[in-house]
Amino acid sequence: MSEEGYMSLALSLAKRRKGLTHPNPTVGCVVVKNGEIVGLGYHEGAGYPHAEVVALEQAGEKAQNSTLYVTLEPCSHFGRTPPCTDAIIRAGVKRVVVATLDPNPLVAGRGVEKLRNSGIEVEVGLLEEEAKLINEDFFTYITGKRPYVTLKLAQTVDGRIATLTGESKWITSKASRKYAHRLRAQATAVLVGINTVLKDDPALTVRHIPFPRNPLRVVIDPELEVPMNAKVLNTAEAPTLIVFSKRNPSKEEELIKAGIKLLHMEEISVSALLEGLHELEVVHLLVEGGAFTVTNFLKEGFWDRLIIFQAPKIMGEGISIGDLGIRSMEEVVKLKLRNELRLGDDRVFEFVPYSEKRGLRW
Repeated sequence: MSEEGYMSLALSLAKRRKGLTHPNPTVGCVVVKNGEIVGLGYHEGAGYPHAEVVALEQAGEKAQNSTLYVTLEPCSHFGRTPPCTDAIIRAGVKRVVVATLDPNPLVAGRGVEKLRNSGIEVEVGLLEEEAKLINEDFFTYITGKRPYVTLKLAQTVDGRIATLTGESKWITSKASRKYAHRLRAQATAVLVGINTVLKDDPALTVRHIPFPRNPLRVVIDPELEVPMNAKVLNTAEAPTLIVFSKRNPSKEEELIKAGIKLLHMEEISVSALLEGLHELEVVHLLVEGGAFTVTNFLKEGFWDRLIIFQAPKIMGEGISIGDLGIRSMEEVVKLKLRNELRLGDDRVFEFVPYSEKRGLRW
């Protein structure tokens, strides 16, 4: 197997835990000696051993004079677990190949430096773009000090996301809804506005695919209108956070007794919301609606990925994205199509922001 082959295997191992390692990145590791794979590992989640430690334990004595391939720079600091660099040095690894450096200021080149200072040969940059893509949410969380934001829309070909009465079940097919649950599984939290809760009463859980956990459910509810029998308040299924601005002591007490987390803001804005979610270690936020909520994220420019599910249907009059304040072509938000697929009769488009000056944003 080639060098790229070993790193590709490490990347595939990292993908296995996508959405399960937050607030940590997802990492894969392969240990090779004399052309033989002697150790494989991936990070299970926060508080569990890192990928390098798992792979080295599997390799045992064969790790001596081996080459270690890892998708992200090994940590050199004490966090929830000891430094991976120390384990690599103790194991007697001869060479380390790193896909990409860790943006975390606690690491950020220090891991590579420590390994090199111990006499280990280190190479950085093999399949770097692929490694960054796997952890693009973590990179944004660390460097932007906010969650990575995915906006999700299900719409007709004429751009409508609901009827005039607000009905939206179901615009897209069952296959599309299953794919949408994969998106939920990758997110730390899923967010909707109170109008979506009142009209659709969504559970916001991962149901259409097997997955061991549900994301945190976040509801923007300025006046605490959420009914106490709403599905999102069923804390046996998943935790819920209500973001509100208007004080209502009796309702607040009732929600707290029901096990609901509350976040009060004098004035709710997207920037303030993302700052609060960052403090709660939300790495990846999936915004599912409704129109008013999605419009606010687009208007304030706080988003990293836009996924549109398009059904071959025409609604004519209905609800769509609101006014973004764009009055000229120079103000139009430019998108880069990153991926496209068909799910039955539906089409799914994945867009990222594009700037001629900056190129693609991670």
